[in-house]
Amino acid sequence: MITITHYMVLSAILFSMGTIGVLTRKNAIVVFMCVELMLNAVNLTFIALSSHLGNMDGQIFVFFIMTVAAAEAAVGLALMIAFFRNRESIDVEEFSLLKW
Repeated sequence: MITITHYMVLSAILFSMGTIGVLTRKNAIVVFMCVELMLNAVNLTFIALSSHLGNMDGQIFVFFIMTVAAAEAAVGLALMIAFFRNRESIDVEEFSLLKW
């Protein structure tokens, strides 16, 4: 029998993996993928709690989070392409070169 605790533990593991990826990786695309993993962990929590409590509020939040995540992915990819055209690299440490 799968309980709400199983979903919460899985969500915590996914969120932790995303956080570790954001803090340790240097490749910007991998960092964006880890941010998406963190957003999906939060979505899993919302869906599990929404199902457990018997209301639709969590599912509505998930819809909006997925919309924002899709927009973030499109803008992030456009920024990565523009940065790669100028610097021939997508290393996160080189983003500081964009400052004045």
